Amino acid sequence: MKSPEIPTPTALIAPPEWSAIDLLSDLHLSPELPHTVARLRQHLAETPASAVLLLGDIVEVWLGDDARHEGFEAEIAALLREAAAQRPLYYMIGNRDFLVGTEMLADCGMQALPDPTLLQAFGQRVLLTHGDALCLADADYQRFRAMVRNPEWQRQTLARPLAERQALARQLRGASQQKQAMQETWSDLDAEACVEWLNAADCKTLINGHTHRPMVHELGEGRQRWVLSDWDFDGEQPRGDVLRLTAAGLQRIQLAA
Repeated sequence: MKSPEIPTPTALIAPPEWSAIDLLSDLHLSPELPHTVARLRQHLAETPASAVLLLGDIVEVWLGDDARHEGFEAEIAALLREAAAQRPLYYMIGNRDFLVGTEMLADCGMQALPDPTLLQAFGQRVLLTHGDALCLADADYQRFRAMVRNPEWQRQTLARPLAERQALARQLRGASQQKQAMQETWSDLDAEACVEWLNAADCKTLINGHTHRPMVHELGEGRQRWVLSDWDFDGEQPRGDVLRLTAAGLQRIQLAA
């Protein structure tokens, strides 16, 4: 699949009083993961960071902002609202929570984080993306992504009763799990496209989530791609990390269970 048009990133310029910024993604919160939800609540309450940037897939599925008034969605909304009252909280949508909208952001006091965003902080320039837009080898997913990001598709979907949207989410989730079980390898971000995005942004560092493969990729000429981990504190091997940006650079922080 050919490389998509290189987007112009939105700039996020950190105020001079900020001393540290936390970045995290791919928590995939659901009612089945109560310890992961609790670990997020603990981290947001205790982090010394001046701001927290959420880079997508914070919840496993989001069926529309009208779902936030009851059940598990209400619990997550309350958690994020409490965190946003303590420090600036930014939200970038991913491939699971692409229906998070302006009502949810405003209700919780969060600020939208467009994809991509060029973060300028502590004399550094860091390009932020969820990452799914750059998984170019997965042509089926890119067609799906184009469909569900279409404003008309979203308008029609959100106009359906919540129960119908819940059934649709179960159907899409089942199809996704079946495809994952059949795949021998996972699509990763296209390295050439990553370099193109970095060059266009006059930037050397890209941070992404989505792939659940935490590591640092060298992209040549001093360019790097830092990948966030997913979170799971309910499984037999709890895991989850945060990237923290300070004047000293990026640091990966492994969170204890």
